[in-house]
Amino acid sequence: MDIYKLAFKNIRRKQLRSALTMLGIIIGTATIVCLLGIVSGSTSALEDETNAYMYDIIVTPSATTGTYFLDPKAVSNVKNSTGLYDIKETTSMQTYVNGKLTTITGINNWKEVDLKKGNSGVVVSSTMAKKSKYGIGKKIKVKNREFIITGISSKDQEIIFIDQRAVKELAGNKISTITARTKLSAKKEAKTLKNNVDEVTVSTKSDQVKKIQKNADKALFIIGTIAGISLLVGIISVVNTMLMSVMERTKELGILKAIGFTNRQIKVSILLESGFLGLTGSIIGVILGVIGILVVANMTDFTQYLPQMMPVWLISGSICGATLLSVLAGLYPAIHASRLNVVEALRYE
Repeated sequence: MDIYKLAFKNIRRKQLRSALTMLGIIIGTATIVCLLGIVSGSTSALEDETNAYMYDIIVTPSATTGTYFLDPKAVSNVKNSTGLYDIKETTSMQTYVNGKLTTITGINNWKEVDLKKGNSGVVVSSTMAKKSKYGIGKKIKVKNREFIITGISSKDQEIIFIDQRAVKELAGNKISTITARTKLSAKKEAKTLKNNVDEVTVSTKSDQVKKIQKNADKALFIIGTIAGISLLVGIISVVNTMLMSVMERTKELGILKAIGFTNRQIKVSILLESGFLGLTGSIIGVILGVIGILVVANMTDFTQYLPQMMPVWLISGSICGATLLSVLAGLYPAIHASRLNVVEALRYE
């Protein structure tokens, strides 16, 4: 019998215990793949959404003003800035619609809205459409003004998109955001506006992308740590299983040594066994993680981001990482088995 057959024979001999050991690795790997995949896909979606906006800088009310709207004097100063062009204003406000607090957002470019069905004009989110049974052609009242719904967006928040001009009128000609392109450097223009215009916050598009990336990195770290702990529990169970296996097979290992198996062959056999548990468990875990990603992507209409949610590095890294950790987990039991004294092992009961 060679060392490969010996390793697989030991796994088959204790099928239930092997399955339970793999369960920890399966859960840990599936959690890592599913959670990190969802975060990766969400980050890509946010970055695409930000990059789609045709602006270099964005001007919003200062956090200290405590209002959603820009001061009229600040709006005038920004619009008169010589370094800006293609200036667009947007109004966003919150009000009760059908008894629910809803965000009303003005739209200048309807290409920025991800329409699920229907046309631009008055678009409600899919969440609102489901909860309030809104449909295209139905009437909706916002601040005593009636609108006819023309489309449904894929957004899952309580939000309604309406033409900017109409939303501005609803808000009493107030503006919450100004976006613009810059003739020269966006950073320099942003700095100039910060120095010359009071009570505004000015950021560039690259700032927005960096902010998203920074938040995504934090989320990846936290989720990765949580998922890593669950995988660690699985790896510890591999150590426990292999140690118990070595103890139960002490006499058998003594016989193998007596008939000519070397210490190295005994060690490799144990490592193969633990590596096989890690490889099989991680493959099953990755399959379950991918299924979880597919379910979440379909539920949230994120199917277009499936390639970003299942990158090669995540799939291959999860399998290779779990297998390598399992091999390392079997290292101590393997060394312990290889150092068994033949005579003492044969006398072991």
